[in-house]
Amino acid sequence: MTGSDDARKFYAKLMAAHARSADPRIEEVFASVPREAFLGPGPWTVFAGDGGFKTPTADPSYIYQNVLVVLDADKGINNGEPVLHAMWIGKVEPKPGEAVTHIGAGTGYYTALLARLVEPGGSVTAFEIEADLAAQAKANLAAYGNAEVVSGDAVAGPLPPSDIIYVNAAVVAPPAAWLKALKPGGRLIFPWRPAERVGLAVLVTRMESGFACQPFMGSWFIPCVGASVAGPDARVPTRERATRTRSIWLTQDKAPDRTATAVFGDVWFSSRAIRAKR
Repeated sequence: MTGSDDARKFYAKLMAAHARSADPRIEEVFASVPREAFLGPGPWTVFAGDGGFKTPTADPSYIYQNVLVVLDADKGINNGEPVLHAMWIGKVEPKPGEAVTHIGAGTGYYTALLARLVEPGGSVTAFEIEADLAAQAKANLAAYGNAEVVSGDAVAGPLPPSDIIYVNAAVVAPPAAWLKALKPGGRLIFPWRPAERVGLAVLVTRMESGFACQPFMGSWFIPCVGASVAGPDARVPTRERATRTRSIWLTQDKAPDRTATAVFGDVWFSSRAIRAKR
């Protein structure tokens, strides 16, 4: 066993601990999916503080830490913080047989983890709007038979019916089409950035009576093309109001009322909790 193998196994234990999940497969997939296979040849540039620097060599041990690895420096695109994704994966609980839509797949590393977690019988459809990254993702995921990469815009059209929608680009509000794509019991996890200084990770669950919403941690991602700018009639929340959100509604189903914490066109957020029907 090489040093990088040891580093990956230890990294997997750390990620599983941060996931706070009883699912032992989370550690297994972090240990089995090689992160370096999705980063291009090393040495790699990692973000730290206000800048970046290269790893000393192409030894993969250097990237089996909680580091952001540069994918496209000019556009500010990186491979994502592993601890954050471990926490999100633990929160959204992928299960065998489920259909996942991954928006903002980059070069496919977290797509690969999700693909492994929904085996057997599940699938992942990964959208990436940057054509060069999408091409890399297709090549990187060629060995993952249940993962498909779509080079295109996940905001412009309908999504496939999904048990999980996993979003890695910040939106002022999830497009109505994303909510409609959720199957009963489906989960949408996304970075909510309704204002410049408000950045929250949010878990939405489709219940029988509506969409339950849980902001659960701070989160900052690059903007999602086509869904990151508020319209002139938007009601933009403060951070305090945003954190009090407990449900999301489509205006076609229910008009905004006094519980509204934010309103963005055909989607609005409410402080009223959704209660499961008995």
